[in-house]
Amino acid sequence: MLRTTRLLSAVAGTAIAGLALAGCSGGGSDGYDPDEEITLNFSLWGNDQRADLYQQMFDLFTEEHPNITINSSFLDFPAYWEKRQTEAAGGGLPDVMQFDYSFLRQYAENGLLLDLTPYIGEEISDESLSDDILAIGEVAGGNYGITTSTNAWGLFGNTKLLADAGVEDFAGGSFEDYNAWMKEATETAQANGVDAWGATDWSGRIQLFELYMRSQGTDLFSEDGEPQFTEDDLRTFWAMGEEARADYGFPAKNLEEIAPLSGFDAAFVMSEGTWDNFGAGYLGNLGEDYTELSLQAPPYFEEDAKDLYLKPSMLHAVAEGTEHPEASAMLVDFLINSEESGEVFGTNRGLPASTVALEAAELDELSTQIKDYEASIADRLGSAPPVPIVGYGSLEQKFLELGKELGFGTMTVDEAVEQFFGEMDAALN
Repeated sequence: MLRTTRLLSAVAGTAIAGLALAGCSGGGSDGYDPDEEITLNFSLWGNDQRADLYQQMFDLFTEEHPNITINSSFLDFPAYWEKRQTEAAGGGLPDVMQFDYSFLRQYAENGLLLDLTPYIGEEISDESLSDDILAIGEVAGGNYGITTSTNAWGLFGNTKLLADAGVEDFAGGSFEDYNAWMKEATETAQANGVDAWGATDWSGRIQLFELYMRSQGTDLFSEDGEPQFTEDDLRTFWAMGEEARADYGFPAKNLEEIAPLSGFDAAFVMSEGTWDNFGAGYLGNLGEDYTELSLQAPPYFEEDAKDLYLKPSMLHAVAEGTEHPEASAMLVDFLINSEESGEVFGTNRGLPASTVALEAAELDELSTQIKDYEASIADRLGSAPPVPIVGYGSLEQKFLELGKELGFGTMTVDEAVEQFFGEMDAALN
């Protein structure tokens, strides 16, 4: 997915840059007329199962609004965004779309999406969506996407592997505490004849660098897309992982051997930090011998910092050129805020962002665990960072690649910092 995002971001940088006029029809009706025959085009990425769930929702929506017809289509993720690029160039985006957070700024800043601000509190209910959830879609002076579902950064533990290795799960605390636990867990497992490590070098993930900067009171990038960290900040962060890379973290060469699985997926690593909606994928990759995972707050860099936040699994957006903005907004509301959306989708799109939908959703054991986890970190949740800059996908990928080089010992921290800032300058300019 990272390589796909990087490719699509690069394409979008040239394809969308001149599309503002194509997307800005200035269209929109004067109001919703229940007697007017309306057709809305809806597009999503996913599979047959998700498409079927959406069709169930469309059927329920059109029962309430028989004057509205919904034509839907779906593709896999890469093909979906290639199609959107083509449509954007011709000014023909679907009325309503699933939208990925990493592309929201690009499309919004180029005038391709409808500002939903006038519809929030009207066609789109704001009673079951918190201010923080609504703020996720704010960029370029407006609100261009409503979050369907959320996830947060967490720390998973492999309960079976921990038991086999004779290791107690991480008890919580700072990253210094976590490093100490990693070392002890690795040594204990190896002494007990279990080929396992406490964790992988966590400093290779840009998401952890983001938490580090948020613990210092700032996001990686400003609302205007300007970096808010220095070379010294990144140098300090990467230096935190030097001991783990050299001594007790899961070796980089082992990671290469099991790719595309992570060490946690392959049951070589006892804990791993990631977004909390990865749990089902972990269990699927681990196999039937592994039936449960622990999930807790990640270590902290500064105690009591508001470093965590809720991230959208996806959003719904409306094309700026739609001829039916009110009807499109009504559909967005139904797909996110209704009891039916909770009953039909459940957690297919992630943990519902709407309290109404969440209460109506039937949660399995893992989904309940994620719900409880997100409630447990409420005191640590801050406002979501600004919408990702154009080209963020390429920076995420570069950060990961440099982390691997550090793990192999083929690059120094100073060299990695220089390369990352060179990549960032190219992305921003």
